[in-house]
Amino acid sequence: MIRKSVKRFSEKIMHKQMSHRESAMIETLKDRVNGDAGLVRRGRYLTTNFLLEVGSTAWLIQIFEGRIVAVTKGPFVMPTTTFALRAPSEEWEKFWSRRPPPGCNDLMALIKRRVLKAEGDLHVFMANLRYFKEALGKLRTGVAA
Repeated sequence: MIRKSVKRFSEKIMHKQMSHRESAMIETLKDRVNGDAGLVRRGRYLTTNFLLEVGSTAWLIQIFEGRIVAVTKGPFVMPTTTFALRAPSEEWEKFWSRRPPPGCNDLMALIKRRVLKAEGDLHVFMANLRYFKEALGKLRTGVAA
């Protein structure tokens, strides 16, 4: 009984540490994307708001002409977004690792494995797929800003 309690407690602590790390990492997305002139140029016709869910934590990301203008941590009551990308935090961790395993290295691979859910108006997402792949790939461990 005590071992189960200790295990549950340690899992909660690990989850909090993990979510704190993810929060700090996702908050750097704005600087990393805006610091890449090629990526900003690729998204120059893209203006949208989308929701990125990492486990139970939601992030509202606002893009104007290829530049990320805001990254806001939820919870939100009724956010206005074009589309949402939702996946468990374990899958995002694999995607953001330095060398992601096969099936975790690409947004479309995550969708194919049915661990990433893309919901909403997917026309904007698909029309700018390379931009989103590269932008979210900027959060990988060891990737320069």
